[in-house]
Amino acid sequence: MSGTIEFQRDALAWRGSRRIGAKRYLAALLCSAFLLGLPQTGRAADVDNIRLWAAPDHSRLVFDLSSPARANVFTLDNPDRLVIDLDDSRITTDPAGLNLDGSAISGVRTGVRDGNGLRIVLDLERHVQPRHFTLDPNDQYGHRLVVDLEYPGESAVEDPIDPIEAMIRDQEIAAGRARAEAEASGAERGADTVNAQQQAQPHPKRDIIIAVDAGHGGEDPGAIGPGGTREKDVVLDISRHLQRLINDTQGFRAVMIRDGDYYVGLRQRTRIAREQKADFFVSIHADAFTSPRPQGSSVYALSQSGATSEAAQWLANSENRADLIGGVDGNLSLKDKDEVLRGVLMDLTMTATLNDSLSIGGQVLDQLGRVNRLHKSRVEQAGFMVLKSPDIPSLLIETGFISNPDEERRLKDSSHQRGLAQAVHSGLMAHFERNPPPASLLAWQRDQQRGGGQDEYRIQPGDTLSEIAARHQVPLGQLKQANEINGDVIRVGQVLRIPNS
Repeated sequence: MSGTIEFQRDALAWRGSRRIGAKRYLAALLCSAFLLGLPQTGRAADVDNIRLWAAPDHSRLVFDLSSPARANVFTLDNPDRLVIDLDDSRITTDPAGLNLDGSAISGVRTGVRDGNGLRIVLDLERHVQPRHFTLDPNDQYGHRLVVDLEYPGESAVEDPIDPIEAMIRDQEIAAGRARAEAEASGAERGADTVNAQQQAQPHPKRDIIIAVDAGHGGEDPGAIGPGGTREKDVVLDISRHLQRLINDTQGFRAVMIRDGDYYVGLRQRTRIAREQKADFFVSIHADAFTSPRPQGSSVYALSQSGATSEAAQWLANSENRADLIGGVDGNLSLKDKDEVLRGVLMDLTMTATLNDSLSIGGQVLDQLGRVNRLHKSRVEQAGFMVLKSPDIPSLLIETGFISNPDEERRLKDSSHQRGLAQAVHSGLMAHFERNPPPASLLAWQRDQQRGGGQDEYRIQPGDTLSEIAARHQVPLGQLKQANEINGDVIRVGQVLRIPNS
């Protein structure tokens, strides 16, 4: 084993040789002779391979084992090290060939521990919080030990949201929740609680944030085409094309859920989108089936009651099972609400979110049909885990069937990848240009085009159109006409143009 000299410098790694008395030595020989005559109930586990994936906020090591092995993982300080002890194990691969780029690991050393055990020491460039778990064999791999090195205080994305933009987005979300709670609880605002006239604050002109999720990654390759093309690779390429298109569009910013070959848990993907205050979440995938015949692109939104077809249900189940590889979990908390209000709020939020998802999905599907054959001519609905964010409109795009040899070839082509990304981008732009979030730059530009230099007022929780008109001493009909409003529906945070009376 390599690194024996270095190991002797670690006091906790090597405790020195033990002197065994003659009697104990003889007893040990007799015991060994007796045991050799018994049937063997187990054998040493071989570490056949080590794989590493580096993410912005963690690194993941996967040890491929020939059989299960009990592991003990702990850290050492001064200098920072991570120790991985495996009982009754040996290593049959050379860790020197492991690519450590982008990780917190500067070196890997191995040695024998207590005669038949294996000790692996990772030299670290920074403090980490480790966690580990084992995985049973599946269709792709045998027994595995997974060790995650999490970096405290680091963001999961390369370019996290600006704190000022996060505050603006939080204010929008809080205002929307206040309005929803008032509607859900049946609260009515009396005439004596009319607020004094308020001038609108300077328009935030914030970016619309699109969370771009490249499916699978790391030890989860996704579907594999007949020519060996891995889904995780082509969808990351398409996602990067989409990222560039979004960032090149004024008033928009892309957040990549993963921007490298590493795994992100299904629930963690939506959690990252929520932390980054995303206005929309789009997950990019490449479809697969047991037959090579199916082809074409599909667009999925969440179905609250289950999948709309057997194929959609089968696909949803296969995608959701990928989370078993990541071993992560999470949930959205509404603990501060009573049970009835919690249910009503969730229903209102999910209905609005799903309506937006279906609207955007129709735009994207129309654009995809211009660059690729469509597998289904309408937006499908299924229970994908990554779509189950109640407050963020979400879509899952199946760009094509990687199991179809012709589409596998096209999915690898950079020009076709750009065309698919452009189709998704065009669909998103068509929706948000017509329905910009109230505090966004697009909303400000639209209002400027409509009203020139007229005064503005941002709607507060509890406002009504008639009260706003009275406060600003303009006829209600004129206020509606200036803002192209039919009916009495207004949104908290919406900016109204106040016409000159």
